[in-house]
Amino acid sequence: MEVILADPAASDHFGAALAALVQPGDVITLSGPLGAGKTSIARGLLAALGLQGEAPSPSFAIVQPYAPPETRLPVLHVDLYRIDDPVELDELGLDDAAAESVLIVEWPERAGTCYWPHALALTLEFTPGGARRLTAGVPLPWKARWPLT
Repeated sequence: MEVILADPAASDHFGAALAALVQPGDVITLSGPLGAGKTSIARGLLAALGLQGEAPSPSFAIVQPYAPPETRLPVLHVDLYRIDDPVELDELGLDDAAAESVLIVEWPERAGTCYWPHALALTLEFTPGGARRLTAGVPLPWKARWPLT
């Protein structure tokens, strides 16, 4: 499944549409080069879940948690850009928290191929005109609620 996101507002809107579909235990991975719009999608999702103000990028904190009443559901926004070795993920405790939260993971490739096999895998890339091409890998747990298939 492929979608063209014309501008940052379209990325925010796509994230907001995802917010209507997510439930605790879901994992959404966001892959793509720097500046492709991964954080814009995450911010759109968080805003639609009720977050007031702009969500900070978790680049330095690695994990930015959100919980009710700040958001409708618990969310962990994770940025693995600074992770050098997948073994470092054990220290973050994401597996324990993921069952009760929505997990949004930027740079999932840093975790290796074993992590999050049932994630909604979103990949962004630049198009020649400056828009973003979003490709979605929709796993079985998402098929029944994915509106774009």
